[in-house]
Amino acid sequence: MSLSQILTPSIQKAIQALFDVTVEKIEFQTTRKEFEGDITMVIFPLLKVIKSNPVELGNKIGNYLVENVSEVARFNVVSGFLNIVIADSYYLNFFNEIKDNTKFGYVTPNPEEKAIMVEYSSPNTNKPLHLGHVRNNLLGYSVAEIIKASGKKVYKTQIINDRGIHICKSMLAWQKFGNGETPESSNLKGDKLVGKYYVEFDKAYKGEISQLMETGKTEEEAKKQSPIIIEAQEMLKKWESGDEAVISLWKMMNQWVYDGFATTYTNLGVNFDKYYYESNTYLLGKDVVQVGLDKGVFEKDPDGSVWIDLTDEGLDRKIVLRSDGTAVYMTQDIGTAIQRVKDMPDVGGMVYTVGNEQDYHFKVLFLILKKLGFDWASSLYHLSYGMVDLPSGKMKSREGTVVDADDLMQDMTDTAKQISEDLGKLDSYSTEEKAKLYQTIGLGALKYYILKVDPKKRILFNPEESVDFAGNTGPFIQYTYARIQSIIRKADFDFSAQTNTEELHEKEKELVKQIELFPEVIQNAAHNHSPALIANYTYDLVKEYNSFYQSVHILGEVDLTKKVFRVQLSQKVAEVIKAAFSLLGIEVPERM
Repeated sequence: MSLSQILTPSIQKAIQALFDVTVEKIEFQTTRKEFEGDITMVIFPLLKVIKSNPVELGNKIGNYLVENVSEVARFNVVSGFLNIVIADSYYLNFFNEIKDNTKFGYVTPNPEEKAIMVEYSSPNTNKPLHLGHVRNNLLGYSVAEIIKASGKKVYKTQIINDRGIHICKSMLAWQKFGNGETPESSNLKGDKLVGKYYVEFDKAYKGEISQLMETGKTEEEAKKQSPIIIEAQEMLKKWESGDEAVISLWKMMNQWVYDGFATTYTNLGVNFDKYYYESNTYLLGKDVVQVGLDKGVFEKDPDGSVWIDLTDEGLDRKIVLRSDGTAVYMTQDIGTAIQRVKDMPDVGGMVYTVGNEQDYHFKVLFLILKKLGFDWASSLYHLSYGMVDLPSGKMKSREGTVVDADDLMQDMTDTAKQISEDLGKLDSYSTEEKAKLYQTIGLGALKYYILKVDPKKRILFNPEESVDFAGNTGPFIQYTYARIQSIIRKADFDFSAQTNTEELHEKEKELVKQIELFPEVIQNAAHNHSPALIANYTYDLVKEYNSFYQSVHILGEVDLTKKVFRVQLSQKVAEVIKAAFSLLGIEVPERM
């Protein structure tokens, strides 16, 4: 039970006893650092129902709490704020209650509650994953883990864009220029091999456009009349008609990509419970159009196309079926959402991890599903995020200038290796232990740097800055965890029993207060779909621990009761760091 939950009924009782007034809600806030106190009650709202000045009112309530509530040690009133100092006994009792709870902060999912489906990654099968996909995957995976920790059942999913002109471009270029090259013969990951031919197509296409423009064609004419784009369009038609040879080539090259993706996902530390493929879903939703017409949600134009008019909602008219009867992306997304609930009837809401350039699309999608009458449509959320930039500028897939996800992860591991070797503390490590540590530090740096930023904000990613062993970085937090493990290994005495030290050092109390916040932070992060809240909480916890570490003796403490408590406190901090970092998909090393 939180402090506010403990104090609220006592304060309500105080107001009733002192002023014969009943209040429903008590407003609390964190005590400002320049004042003594652990929690602050805001007095001003009470002045509407109690005729008094705020200082007098605060003093009366404060005195009542000191006399009647064991958790309250003393208080002070500053203007309209009652700063309450909580007794050490409260924090000691709290710590003893949670010190052996390895799942502290986590809520076990209620099997009766509806599940949440989180969609992320959702790549195209014509290129490898890049830096933008890295942010998408890290966000989606972390939000799924946080929602799960908050007490919900979660399904992780993605929809793979495995059809269309983009994959035909890679297929055609491979046919023309590949000479039968395979991932095995080229020693290239399959997704990289297919991506290579997507770039080759673009080179050939641009060359043909230039040649046609030299003959007097406009650029627009040249783009349409280029032989290679016409061939790609013909290949797409063959795929749609089920041409055996084209389908066979499509399956082979897509499998190369899936195998490559699987390696990247494993290295990045993300996973999925269910996959959807656009080749299976692109026709979904067409049957819903007739339902929408019957309900008056959609309207048919004279040319046979079907639309929804959302102008009264501040949006525009949106097409859901072309005049030739073919579906658009919106139709497909409507159908896929409905299909997912059919596949998993316990799903009661969905989170779509998609870049902010699709903000409008999801506003329209969610509104259409609500108008169609699906009750779960009110529990849909677009986890919109900003782009990731590098100091060198934007990335372009067609030109092969993207920051490849595999290369980025390797670069981060190499950077961690260089910095760790410069620090020179790994002499006792085996080659395998070093390699594992470099990867843990490098990926921890990458993930933390991306996840500590609010999802909606754009990121300028600086690899060197992210692997700094000081400041708000993953390696700094990992190093603190490893430092605590070293303390625990050196503790050559039994520190498992409950301790009843009578009073707390100021730094001990601040640390327990920070630990106490963890369950609430998880709930807030789940509600706001923001791993940044977990990341920055962990940094605050680590800063508090390092201040504690610098201020008190731990293993050097002569009082055994205090020494036991401080080792227990250190161990609990480490457990919370590990639990918090697991929600971000980050590992922590036992030694550094």
